[in-house]
Amino acid sequence: MLHQITLAATLAAAVLPSSVSAGPLSSPKRGLVFTPNDTTRADDSIWIEKPSSITWYYNYEPEPEPDYAKISQSELEFVPMLWGAPSKLDDTSFLTNVKNQIKNGRKITNVLSFNEPDGPYSWGGSNMDVVTAAEVWVNNIEPLREMGLRVGLPACTGAPTGINWLRNFLKACSERISESGQTKNCTYDFVTLHWYGNFDGLASHMGTYSAEFPNKTMWITEYNLADESLANTQAFYNISAEYFDRLDFVERYSLFGAFRSDASNVGPNAAMLNKNGQLTDIGAWYLGRQGTGIIPTGKSGAYLSTAPQVSAALLVALSVLALVS
Repeated sequence: MLHQITLAATLAAAVLPSSVSAGPLSSPKRGLVFTPNDTTRADDSIWIEKPSSITWYYNYEPEPEPDYAKISQSELEFVPMLWGAPSKLDDTSFLTNVKNQIKNGRKITNVLSFNEPDGPYSWGGSNMDVVTAAEVWVNNIEPLREMGLRVGLPACTGAPTGINWLRNFLKACSERISESGQTKNCTYDFVTLHWYGNFDGLASHMGTYSAEFPNKTMWITEYNLADESLANTQAFYNISAEYFDRLDFVERYSLFGAFRSDASNVGPNAAMLNKNGQLTDIGAWYLGRQGTGIIPTGKSGAYLSTAPQVSAALLVALSVLALVS
């Protein structure tokens, strides 16, 4: 599977044109990584305005955003996240919080766990050793799955160390459960991935996860092409959106870019808003709309074609991907 996906990505890159029109304008898989900025809170309303292709969101927190809290789960599903370790390992406040939300009528069905536990705090990671992570998981996540909620494995960085961290975590987690007198292993329903490189690397990374965790669906909860030209970034967005939508084992995805270009830590061209808070082409496409012709630096005027068609070369590449994946 890994070799096939990598080969397909290479073939796709070989025929990918330098100028690519917008990919699919809507997808039930598409979600929002909500990253608010206190100085531009007016931008928060952009992501819930209609029309929108976004069906779910997470905010790295256990509770929904206050401005979004009254939106029904059927309209915009909120997915709680246990970002990292609490100050005390026996803290079960995350478990209690999610239970209370369910008791109060919020129909929570999915839960995300640790954010980049293999990464340092300085890079936005939760910086957790596997023994600590196992203890927190057993106390907070495992009981939710026993209630019938679907839970995702921790979302490691795209570094090669991520897979190794997950292997060690699952081993430590199973050992922790055994210590409690239970015989089963730690359980999960889907794997979560982060990626900030080119499409070939993304497809290869997904192949590695498919081989490591067979028969599990994937959520790509953070991804983008960081610090690249606008043409390359737009091309990456379009081909990756097509790729995710065509693969049945990709359950959901969320582009990391819901912020202004001058506040972006993945490069200005990866942002869905320009520095004035206007939707860029990528931002508009992601919401399921026609392109705006607004580029991230704030200037207006079409940079690439904003028509919602896919080029013939891209269709050839995607046909190859579909055949071998």
